[in-house]
Amino acid sequence: MPRFHPLDVTDVQRETRDAVVVTLRPRDEDRDAFAFTRGQYLTFRRAFDGEELRRSYSICAGLDEGCLKVGIKRVDGGAFSTWANETLAPGDVLEAMTPMGKFHTALDASTARGYLGFAGGSGITPLLSIIKTTLSREPYSRFTLVYANRQTGSIMFREALEDLKNEHLGRFSVIHVLETEAQDIDLFTGRIDAEKMDALFRHWIDADSFDTVFICGPEPMMLTIAEGLRKQGLQDGQIKFELFASSQPGRAKKKAVSRQEAAGANSCAVSVTLDGTTRNFRMAKDGTAVLDAAIAAHMDAPFSCKAGVCSTCRAKVLEGEMEMETNHALEDYEVRAGYVLSCQAVPVSDRVVLSYDE
Repeated sequence: MPRFHPLDVTDVQRETRDAVVVTLRPRDEDRDAFAFTRGQYLTFRRAFDGEELRRSYSICAGLDEGCLKVGIKRVDGGAFSTWANETLAPGDVLEAMTPMGKFHTALDASTARGYLGFAGGSGITPLLSIIKTTLSREPYSRFTLVYANRQTGSIMFREALEDLKNEHLGRFSVIHVLETEAQDIDLFTGRIDAEKMDALFRHWIDADSFDTVFICGPEPMMLTIAEGLRKQGLQDGQIKFELFASSQPGRAKKKAVSRQEAAGANSCAVSVTLDGTTRNFRMAKDGTAVLDAAIAAHMDAPFSCKAGVCSTCRAKVLEGEMEMETNHALEDYEVRAGYVLSCQAVPVSDRVVLSYDE
């Protein structure tokens, strides 16, 4: 079960006006635990005004760079991202879970594959790790990236992408789409919408030449891109998503429930196993997620986004029935096997047995 470990901040580099790249070093005893796979992310925690915040940021280093780096873009009103951009400095210590995420495919140095990536804004961060590693470890493969931003000044890793183009001539190409800046080719100006997707495939991209597509960015953009890819004949198994923010509105605060009601028919007996220890409690069947109930019962249940996106809170239902309100992280086979995102799972049956250790 993931737990938090200290990471020493060794470098903080300004990437754009509102984004930094943070280099981290695990302690010697944790070094193996922080070996990562391209496309994975780290979940950090820090207290602000007495409240613990958890935020996930993607690793942007390639597997062959021998370091651990994350990109953090400042979000308006975001406590963690603003602090990281304005205050975080070498010598500081961050607490993080070990790397997580399945935003990658297996690599084979003997094969020649075609990869296509779509990134919006800070969605480039995991894709950069994927691109670097793929170009390095699959020398016969090629990668095309479509990268959407508001303007030139907001393009993260612009120089790094240019360096990769020069280093891997003929194998890596980048199409920049800028929302508010006119470009020489009209197609590359504006938002990526359904019409632009059709035009990209009609004039610039041969969908049949790609085996796998990676998409990371705002949810509306990702859904538009995925639909455009399906129109071109790509199958869902060829399309890989990574999403850290959801358009889902925040869950309403748990309504007050009397002890009598909680103990009555409109409640559920819950058994949760975490790190080999089982805790039993009751929770109301009022739309409250089992993760929130477990935390209220003083369990240190794992979570990060609480939006059904990151899979940090993944658990297996061993008995009973639960329904998920949102699922952006689990594959169909995981759901069939009984896994749920506990931040989105609400009990339907009168008894539920859940394990984070499976």
